[in-house]
Amino acid sequence: MGDGGAGGAAARLQRLFEGRRLTPTQRRIAHCMVRRAADAPFLSSVELAELAGVSQPSVTRFAVVLGFDGYPALRRHLREVAPAERPGGDGSFNEYQQAVQAEIENLRHLAATLADPAPVERAGRLLAVSRPLPVLGLRAAAAQARGFAYFAAKVHPDVRLLDEGGTMLADRVDAARRAGASALLCFALPRHPREVVEALDHARKAGLSVVTVADSAFAPVATRSDLLLPGAVGTGLAFDTACAPMLLGRVLLEAMCDALPEAQARLEDFDARAAERGLFVE
Repeated sequence: MGDGGAGGAAARLQRLFEGRRLTPTQRRIAHCMVRRAADAPFLSSVELAELAGVSQPSVTRFAVVLGFDGYPALRRHLREVAPAERPGGDGSFNEYQQAVQAEIENLRHLAATLADPAPVERAGRLLAVSRPLPVLGLRAAAAQARGFAYFAAKVHPDVRLLDEGGTMLADRVDAARRAGASALLCFALPRHPREVVEALDHARKAGLSVVTVADSAFAPVATRSDLLLPGAVGTGLAFDTACAPMLLGRVLLEAMCDALPEAQARLEDFDARAAERGLFVE
């Protein structure tokens, strides 16, 4: 059975770009096309350039790098494998519904990606054995990192949240490494702070394996990560929505729990102590 909807279109685009040696500008174009997968077959080179924030000649060169004679040939190829109409093109959804529909497609794409659980399982094992486990997320990604760290602390003996930038960030990465950390988990969402890129470079130089949950396989952090797990963000509203990265973080948490033999015992101990303290309202 073939891929369906925008999620299937995004998956096809990902496969088209995989294994290509793309420049930063070309990765930006590829990222834009994946995020706008349903619209990509209908965009002119000028429209795509404006959406990606690059020049029109850059779009043409990008198509040539992919093996096409030019952008029109790339667009024809996309139309041959894409649905005949844009989803929601009849105007049946208002802008808020369109944003929700786009997130649903992002989750469908994530579900298709997770058909191969090996990368998430490998990431879970890397995080489980790291003592301590630093979890990094700045600006837009801070909430994702904080949520992961909150739940991870219930099953992992030493989780260290890194959600503030500044000159102390590298010091905190170094402190985790000296304490025995072997891996670092990073949540990276647009717009990508320069500090996150620099922190990942620093972490890898310090000997840490970097696992990253990002919005795209073409995100700036991709080349700084040993294992990258992509979950697309929604761009239909004034501020991006991140349902897929959040859910991917929970899936990763589950994989980490599976790799921690003592996880269930720790959870039961927490529940018992919470009941004694009357921590939650029934």
